[in-house]
Amino acid sequence: MKQKHVFKGRLEVICGSMFSGKTEELIKRIKKVELSGNKYRVYRPKIDSRNPNNKIISHAKNEVLATIISSPKEILDNCKDIDVIGIDEAQFFDQSLVKVCNTLANNGQRIIVAGLDMDYQGNPFGPMPNLMACAEEVKKVYAICVETGNPAGYSYRKEEKKELVLIGEKKEYEPLSREVFIKRMNKRKL
Repeated sequence: MKQKHVFKGRLEVICGSMFSGKTEELIKRIKKVELSGNKYRVYRPKIDSRNPNNKIISHAKNEVLATIISSPKEILDNCKDIDVIGIDEAQFFDQSLVKVCNTLANNGQRIIVAGLDMDYQGNPFGPMPNLMACAEEVKKVYAICVETGNPAGYSYRKEEKKELVLIGEKKEYEPLSREVFIKRMNKRKL
């Protein structure tokens, strides 16, 4: 009987607001890969300076080793014999990440990407919408709204700073439901 070839190339995207568990989900998937004995590598952008140089760490304090990169092209240069590639904080990369991820998936590699799907104004963020469009699987995770206790899909910036990228944590951001986010943004406009 002829053995059936199984193509393993795929793109998985984990998205949501800040404090929703994106990195936790990425780490969980990578730990399963580690247990299976497959070769993996995890990357994160240089711009994200919140964690030690060689790790990604979830808010639940789970961690995995990671390589810091400035450009998505660096992933292509270092993953020829890697089965699974994890990428955290993908929203901080430029649109070239989409081509890199598709190239790797087309070559038979499994790509797991985690990132914010919306910026602090509630707009699609960086390459995330295009990655979601190309993905075989998209998992949206939610935080809990600090005001209502309902699912929160928005990352509200507490201060009115205009730059798109402002690296921060709970001091700078809080997760909000759509209802509360819209109320606060309208109030800010007044």
